[in-house]
Amino acid sequence: MEKLLIICLLLISVSVATSQSQTDPEAFLRCLVREGSNPQVFISDVTYIPSNSSFTTVLRRRIPNLRFDKRTTPKPIAIITPTTWSHISPALACARLFPVQVRIRSGGHDFEGLSYTSTAPFFVIDLLNFKSVDVNLTEGTAWVDTGATLGELYYKIAEKSNVLGFPAGLCTTLGVGGHISGGGYGTMMRKYGLSVDNVVGSRIIDSNGNTYFDRVSMGEELFWAVRGGGAASFGIVMGYKIRLVPVPEKVTVFSVGKTVGEGAVDLIMKWQNFSHSTDRNLFVKLTLTLVNGTKPGEKTVLATFIGMNLGGLDKTLNVMNRDFPELKLKKTDCTEMRWIDSVLFWAGFPIGTPTSVLLNPRVTKKLFMKRKSDYVKRPISRTGLGLILKKLVEVDKVEMNWIPYGGRMGEIPSSRTPFPHREGNLFNIEYIIDWSEAGDDVEKDHLASASEMYKFMTPYVSNPREAFLNYRDLDIGSGVNSTYQEGKIYGAKYFKDNFERLVDIKTKFDEINFWRNEQSIPVRK
Repeated sequence: MEKLLIICLLLISVSVATSQSQTDPEAFLRCLVREGSNPQVFISDVTYIPSNSSFTTVLRRRIPNLRFDKRTTPKPIAIITPTTWSHISPALACARLFPVQVRIRSGGHDFEGLSYTSTAPFFVIDLLNFKSVDVNLTEGTAWVDTGATLGELYYKIAEKSNVLGFPAGLCTTLGVGGHISGGGYGTMMRKYGLSVDNVVGSRIIDSNGNTYFDRVSMGEELFWAVRGGGAASFGIVMGYKIRLVPVPEKVTVFSVGKTVGEGAVDLIMKWQNFSHSTDRNLFVKLTLTLVNGTKPGEKTVLATFIGMNLGGLDKTLNVMNRDFPELKLKKTDCTEMRWIDSVLFWAGFPIGTPTSVLLNPRVTKKLFMKRKSDYVKRPISRTGLGLILKKLVEVDKVEMNWIPYGGRMGEIPSSRTPFPHREGNLFNIEYIIDWSEAGDDVEKDHLASASEMYKFMTPYVSNPREAFLNYRDLDIGSGVNSTYQEGKIYGAKYFKDNFERLVDIKTKFDEINFWRNEQSIPVRK
């Protein structure tokens, strides 16, 4: 009996020691030295562990969401910032040996922080050094590294041409890798579809460090999966070859805001029928925010119609007066500009801001953030709309973006890419919850408001509920072990019928489920 007890204690001590070594940064660093082909360069230039004086700075520089920049946020055992793709293979070898999970960060804008946090021991591969953009005017294409920002991509395109652009996001500090791998929408989506609809090639590194240098070598299945299926579930995407799209020399932008007291309800009712069916050159987003009312202490909803037309001022006014005369758009509401300047307009920069600001990859103002999403397939009634606006005032902390679909979005089959939200959708809803005050109670209050508003919207949105992967939301389901049953809960919302195909591809190319996170594509077991 005594001998058995001693054996048990020894086994426990060995288990504890093994567990500690698996999460020991120094041990992980020694593994990198052992596996790396050029250890001195690898250690000094690209690897940071918590004892390194630069560790916190490197970790925080691409954390725009303060919810995941707290003392209590789980930290990686190491951050690797490779400067050459050959640095990747040793890191993956050590991940298999320990084992620890891998987080891949391109821009850091994952709304749930999954590119730099984890509930399990992990390290981060930060791709910020891979930011090359090579524009080929002859082909009408560009190669963009996954660590480049959208701003850098837009700038490089405009540097070569004033009549070419790319349909992608409004936030210029977004990393290309995460944005495209989730779908990627922007102001030209009704004309040209999503970012993924204009991707023609890619490169990817698998869990063994093998590189697939083009679409042919990776195969059509894997190429399909990394265009909207969450590429971090399949490997490390090195970059994308994208098809550039024609833009006119001048586009026209405008912004008109009306409160409920100024007739916003009538305008929103018309917008629901107009925005998805109008000329596909026209994109009009609706934002719902809270402003002070006419009485002291009173709040009301401001509906702002922010638009861009791929054409000049006269064409814009003709289309708007024909399809949305109720807005009474005037010349003074509009500004003609180059497409590249419209990028700045949508990003919130003052008109006239130099385009060189697009080369700054840093987020200038960090906030605590939460996002949720929905899809609307039939117009919301006037009664329902009134209740929604009243609820926004009541919960106080939630704003909304209503993003119109239609046009090209309704023509692309739902199975063309993993992004399935195509024909039949009038608009997408982004729930925006931002705040600046720190504190656990403050955060709980804001997250509760988000959940309350989301629950309230149930009768007005798709049934079953659907969601957009780029607005990552762990509330709709997550799993530490990334099992099929866990994954099906959130996967059906993000990918609908495409989820099962993603699982099959994942099982084929990553049978051991090496690439996993709290909302990754699971393997079939």
